[in-house]
Amino acid sequence: MEFPGPLRADARQNRQRVLDAARELFADRGLDVPIAAVARRAGVGVATLYRRFPTRDSLVTAVFSDQLEACSAVIDTALAAPDPWRGFCSVVEKVGTMQATDRGFTAAFLTAFPDAVDFERTRVRAERGFVEVVRRAKESGSLRPDFALTDLPLLLMANNGITAGSPEVARAASRRLVALLLDAFRADRAAPPVPLPPPAPLDLMDVHRPQRPYGTSARAGA
Repeated sequence: MEFPGPLRADARQNRQRVLDAARELFADRGLDVPIAAVARRAGVGVATLYRRFPTRDSLVTAVFSDQLEACSAVIDTALAAPDPWRGFCSVVEKVGTMQATDRGFTAAFLTAFPDAVDFERTRVRAERGFVEVVRRAKESGSLRPDFALTDLPLLLMANNGITAGSPEVARAASRRLVALLLDAFRADRAAPPVPLPPPAPLDLMDVHRPQRPYGTSARAGA
């Protein structure tokens, strides 16, 4: 939890720089980035960072609160969709894209933060909403009845293992992988297959490519 009270203009600027820096580093490297690296990227001292965010959890939840709300909205939209299968697919596709774009978000979504009441409430609501999305898709006969809720973490684990030389290739690979898995989740195997997204420009050498930061977070000193 952040310390309460209004902030001076310079303090607001420092807080925003910290959030922007943490968002970049968490997206590229995950949640285990050293706090000192965040402070260095933001151009502030570690003590300044801790004055606004006294714990790592308080920083993580501040960084990802907007994305969590967006994820919850995706699930709400799926629940309102007239086609339960399309609603289910839209959740899996959009969460997969979020993960391919931001390595930290999925970890934040799947972590409990009991001291961040609003964040935790939104996360639990999203989880319960996905349970209902799955139930509706099964009842419609479109989702195979043996699909288990634990298959979503399994999908995310597979998606998280994608290694590529650029974020664009990673997103393309993620879209292709998710489409293949969604096809496996369909109950009606007699229905015409949905065309897959274009293949990602990968080769076998990419299997051994280490996961590394993309974009600005690869700068020296980060």
